[in-house]
Amino acid sequence: MVFVGVGMPNIACNLARHTVAPHLELVYESGVFGAKPARLPLSIGDPTLISGATSVCSMSDLFMNYLQGGRIEVAFLGAAQIDRYGNINTTVIGDYDNPKVRLPGSGGACEIATHAQKTFIIGRLKKRTFVEELDFRTSAGHLNSSPKTRESQGMPGGGPEVVVTDKAIFRFDTESGEMTLTSLHPGVTLKEVQAEVGWPLKVASDLKTTSPPTSDEIRIIREELDPDGMYTSK
Repeated sequence: MVFVGVGMPNIACNLARHTVAPHLELVYESGVFGAKPARLPLSIGDPTLISGATSVCSMSDLFMNYLQGGRIEVAFLGAAQIDRYGNINTTVIGDYDNPKVRLPGSGGACEIATHAQKTFIIGRLKKRTFVEELDFRTSAGHLNSSPKTRESQGMPGGGPEVVVTDKAIFRFDTESGEMTLTSLHPGVTLKEVQAEVGWPLKVASDLKTTSPPTSDEIRIIREELDPDGMYTSK
């Protein structure tokens, strides 16, 4: 069961549903469970999410019975800013009272990051996104270097597990909660990745090269999931 938003998280989950995870259940915060969208949804309120869905309920029922009930196995989130512990900002860039950019805010992301059994984060690797210090903490990751901080704050979910970007993949150290580079995409160097991260990166001792997508996966993304390149074109 995956709690998913629109954009790249939605593309990733629907690609998985078409390939390696045909029984994946998509859950959207508008109250749709078991969605099978026929096209790329434009928002969580897009009617395409309802067609063929297993269930449609109120947002309060979805959040209380599924999310707070501990039934969401994976949350898939994006971020305007993310720090080394996987904490996320989707609220403001700059000072809160006088921001450079006012972002959409939390929506359900704060509660989702708190309660989901684990969280996956996806986005482009940019220095303006991977920052030493957030301008605002919207959604909790591992909070800080203490592995018990989430538990001490009463957060039942396991926190972020992986960050997927267009240059590399990161996972989180189980002891420190810190983001660790575990895989470079083909043709990308460690120096290129470090240049886009605002703190000295932890690097796995067994740093790997990411397996490239198959031709069929690329076809599904380009022809079926995002034919207009709304989210996948640079």
